[in-house]
Parts: sequence; structure tokens; C-alpha cells
Amino acid sequence: MTTPSPSWSPHVYADRRPFLHARGEVAAALRRSFGAARFTEVETPILQVSPGNEEHLEAFSTGLVAPDGSQTRLYLHTSPEFAMKKLLAAGERRIFTFARAFRNRERTATHHPEFTMLEWYRAEQPYEVLMGDCALLLAAAARATGSRAWTFRGRAADPFAEPERLSVAEAFSRYAGIDLLATLDPDPDRDALASTALRAGISFAADDSWSDIFSRVLVERIEPHLGVGRPTILDRYPVPEAALARQSPDDARVAERFELYVCGLELANGFGELTDVREQRRRFEAAMAARAARGAEAYPIDEDFLDALGSMPPASGIALGFDRLAMLASGAERIEQVLWLSVTDPERR
Repeated sequence: MTTPSPSWSPHVYADRRPFLHARGEVAAALRRSFGAARFTEVETPILQVSPGNEEHLEAFSTGLVAPDGSQTRLYLHTSPEFAMKKLLAAGERRIFTFARAFRNRERTATHHPEFTMLEWYRAEQPYEVLMGDCALLLAAAARATGSRAWTFRGRAADPFAEPERLSVAEAFSRYAGIDLLATLDPDPDRDALASTALRAGISFAADDSWSDIFSRVLVERIEPHLGVGRPTILDRYPVPEAALARQSPDDARVAERFELYVCGLELANGFGELTDVREQRRRFEAAMAARAARGAEAYPIDEDFLDALGSMPPASGIALGFDRLAMLASGAERIEQVLWLSVTDPERR
């Protein structure tokens, strides 16, 4: 039987201090940027009746105990999105938050079960405006740390360069030789995508769905090429992969969703926000039915959120992984290096 190592040791922070100092500088610079654009910083509650209703996100649950001993099941939110949209419905127009968020079953060099999400919304503005926001924030983060080029896992990018804008369909064609839109006409065709993926040399399980195969192609063939040399905006996601986004007005197969990549690392996920309550409920119910079908917990739907959605103005919104941005701006190699304390730190095992 081995004796466990101490759970805390001061030597860890001697190595982390430069990265943590850079993290603070980046946070301050981004707050100044939002202030200059006349955004209001808000705070959102972590405890929620629903952690979110995306099929592949795993949540942490807890129990609220009343004075009489009765209990209500609650969850730690996977993002502040529902709360932020309730604030838009209440009349806020430009808001941002640095929120602690929680996702179970996520632990890699770039994932942590507790992390910081920078999320912001613009009422009455198209989602393309968020792409400009991203470019400004990358430059602000670079200036805050005095860095001219960012590198991660052998890939380099200029954070001051104008981002490349690339549709998902273009990326699938360019890097995997797959006509993605042909597998979406009119609905997702699992067998069509499976056959083209096999021809491209991509393996997958026999019971993998269209979405599972899509994700495999994205991770294996496309993401390594994104954000190399300059940032990449990967735009116009297929509707099945954009549960909270509006359909594109010129092609019903794709949605107003984009992701920001730098050095092959996904940093942000932006949307032209869906405000159709009936359609949003349908998507939530379909996602939770898919979870239940594979034996996972189906999370409750936040009815207050759906009520608020009916009053929400047209808006665009985006979530950015702040810890990942701090990693790139500071030159860190692992997410723990930019966290002041880590709940389960491999360095201290």
C-alpha cells in the first residue's frame, strides 16, 4: 500500500506564478476592452434547475436542502448561457461575465472539470459582430502579455492577424475530401457520411451516429489545420450541431454558429441566438431523448428559460474558454498552469 502524496505543496506555485500573473493581466485587459465598448459586467448563479440541455455535456448534480429537510435536485451549470439570456429578456443589451462553469468527464491538458468561461451577448446585432470582438480580444490579450506570436503543440499563430473565415463545409472538403452538405439533404444521412468518412480513412464504431462521425472527422482531420499562422473562424455549422443557434437565412442545412481556433485549439463558440421557443423546446427534447436512449441522465428543461426566450430580443452571443486563452497568451502547456488551485491536480498526486 502506497502513502498518498500531500494534497498541497508550495513548490507548485513557484513554477506557476509567471503564468498566473499573465492570466491576471489578460483578464484586466479584456475587462478594459468590454468597458470601452460599453458592456455591463454581470454575475450569474451557478446552481440551476437544469445544467443545460446539450446531448454530449455531462453535469455535476447536488441537492438543495430546505429548513424542513425536503430536498430539491439542482445542478452546477455547464455555462451561464440560460441566465445571460434571461437578463437579455429583462432588458440588458450588452453584457459579459467571467463565470465559473462545471463539466463532468472532461479532463485533459486543455480541459478541467471546473473552469472559467468568458461569455458575452449583444442584443439586436448580427453574429458577425462577435467575430470582430474575437479579433479585438485576441490582440488585447497579446498586448497584455507582450507576446507577438503564440505557439501550442508545435503550431504557431499571430494573434494580431486578421482571422481566416472558413465554413464547416469548406473545411470538410479541403481537409477530408468530404461533401458534408450532401449528407444533410434534407436531413442528416448517417450512412452517406459514414461511407465518405470510410473512403477518407476515418474509423468509427458501428453504432456511431451522424453527429459522432461528424465529430471524429472534425477532430482528426480538420482541427489540426485551424488557427495556424493566423486565427480561424470556423463558420456555418450544420443545424444538428447548433442546438442553440438560428438557421442560416440562405441555407436551411446550416446555422449561424462559429468557433474560433488559434494554434489548432478551439477557444470560443458563437451564435446568432435562436429565439423560437417552440423550436428550442423541440431541440432540447430531442437532445434529452438521445441521452436517455444511450442510458445517460436526461436533464430537466428550464421552463423559466423558455418563458424568457419568448421575450428575448434578437441577439448574438459567444462563450470563450478563458483558461485556454490565458494558456496561449502566457505560453503555458497545460490548463493547470493557469489555475490558482486545481481540484485534482496531476502535479500533486
